[in-house]
Amino acid sequence: MNNHTSKTALITGATGGIGSELCRCLARDQINLVLVARNQQKLQQLSEQLQSEYGIKTHTMALDLAIPNAAQKLYQMLQEQGLQIDFLINNAGVGYYGRFSDSDLDAVTNMLNLNITTLVQLTRLLLPNMIEQGIGRILNVASLAAFQPGGPNAAAYYASKSFVLAFNRAVVVELKHTPVTSTAFCPGPLSTAFAKQGGFSATRLYRYFSGNTSKQVAKAYRAFMKGKSTVVPGGVNKLLAIGGEFPPRCIALAINKFLLQK
Repeated sequence: MNNHTSKTALITGATGGIGSELCRCLARDQINLVLVARNQQKLQQLSEQLQSEYGIKTHTMALDLAIPNAAQKLYQMLQEQGLQIDFLINNAGVGYYGRFSDSDLDAVTNMLNLNITTLVQLTRLLLPNMIEQGIGRILNVASLAAFQPGGPNAAAYYASKSFVLAFNRAVVVELKHTPVTSTAFCPGPLSTAFAKQGGFSATRLYRYFSGNTSKQVAKAYRAFMKGKSTVVPGGVNKLLAIGGEFPPRCIALAINKFLLQK
């Protein structure tokens, strides 16, 4: 895996926050990129920047990954262009803040489609070829929330990230005797567009604990390339992750309720 020449990575949610930082990490290692996001204009701008700065090849695919069968549509686009994926970064995701009983059902459903269904389906579609070719790295972007017993005022979002972590843990075991690895990246709260769009930016959690995106992504990328199974960047985040798994879990739930208030 040290020779990245002619390797190609697919990254979802490529145009903002964690996604764009990961794109630059990959590009610095001379890994060609398939950039996936909804906004074609932003994709084109990022594509041109990466080609100019790093001299890599890029492909852009504008697609809403929250719609049903989005993963299959993306996989078909890859096949039509003859692209083999060596690195898969499942980064695309959204949040939803608010009391569950008052939530917008369509918005919650779209979030679950994006955070869970598309991630699982895309992994399933690309993984067999990685195993067959004898090379592959998968990065599933979860969250520090994945270690928590639940998130009052963000119930479905926290549950979706717990799913990603549990899914990754099982896949890691299944891949143990193959050349492919899968890593769960569990960042703490970050000052990105995600927080604002999901409604989290005004919560105590983001006001008190928001961290540096570049530093957390850099640590995650190094762990990903080494084939680590899970990465939680930062000492405070590690303590919060451990605290979320300790019994009695009602304590963590009460703390999360406090932190997820504005």
